[in-house]
Amino acid sequence: MSARSRAPESAEQPESPAAADPGAKAPGQRSGPDNRSLKQIAWQRLRRDKVAMVSGIVVVLLILAAALAPLLTKWFGYPPTQFHQELIDPVRRVPYVDPDNPGLGTDPWGAMNSDHLLGVEPTTGRDLFSRIVHGAQISLLVAFLSTLVCVALGTVMGIIAGYVGGWVDTIISRAMDIFLAFPLMLFAIALVGVIPDGAFGLQGNGLRIGVIVFIIGFFNWPYIARIVRGQTLALREREFVEASRSLGASTGHILVREILPNLVTPIIVYATLLIPTNILFEAALSFLGVGINPPTPSWGKMLSEAVPLYQQAPYFIIVPGLAIFITVLAFNLFGDGLRDAFDPKTSD
Repeated sequence: MSARSRAPESAEQPESPAAADPGAKAPGQRSGPDNRSLKQIAWQRLRRDKVAMVSGIVVVLLILAAALAPLLTKWFGYPPTQFHQELIDPVRRVPYVDPDNPGLGTDPWGAMNSDHLLGVEPTTGRDLFSRIVHGAQISLLVAFLSTLVCVALGTVMGIIAGYVGGWVDTIISRAMDIFLAFPLMLFAIALVGVIPDGAFGLQGNGLRIGVIVFIIGFFNWPYIARIVRGQTLALREREFVEASRSLGASTGHILVREILPNLVTPIIVYATLLIPTNILFEAALSFLGVGINPPTPSWGKMLSEAVPLYQQAPYFIIVPGLAIFITVLAFNLFGDGLRDAFDPKTSD
């Protein structure tokens, strides 16, 4: 067959998909690897988790409210320790509906208005909104500082036990068992209840906060240490650790530069789940009368003061109770969302 007769046949051949569309994949061509980093994948998963995102926004708002408590008090309320007994019926100890017209009676729901957004406390007339936002300062400060102490101790102990092994691992593991069996709440009640007015350069509530932070952080480290130890046991046999060891890297270099960066994610996730536990612990101590001293606001102390008055003023026990409930729930849901976002088994 001549070249002239073969030419039309060649011209009629279909165009390849790659030529028609540079972005198209040829038949049988495999998709390229996912070039997204772990942070990008986790962020995309977290954004799809609406519950976690809403909880994260609530957490941020709570932190901002605690940090800006003095300004919020100035704009929307009164100082948290200022009494307004002229607003309270001296017989029923409940706020008047209208202090200028006592004959209108009392309001068992706090007489909430533009001056007192959440009403006022029974008996004292202190602004409840101001005490809630200032109480958030105490709760979040204790929770964050104690979590920081717990994470620091737990990470150091766990990574050493997991990497070194041997008798070091045995000693640290037995210490974990002892601390986990310790009656923490009873010890905290006994210790905080007998501390003097001043020690270590601190006094008053500053000393109490320091002692509470120390107790929670020092006695709770085994929980995160066990997680870190388990992760370290798996990581120390990985190829990149073996490569660093074969190149003569020191133990400190391997722990800090090779293993610790791979532990950041589980540490952050566990810390977000530990914070609400510490909030409840501080509230429990204040509720039992061995936490923050009055008149400094504390959510647990407010609940304790509300118990005898729950029938005359039910709002007084509901407001601080809701503050604790919302805060703990938001941190727990956000922590669950972070855990799912960083879990490699979670499908995209």
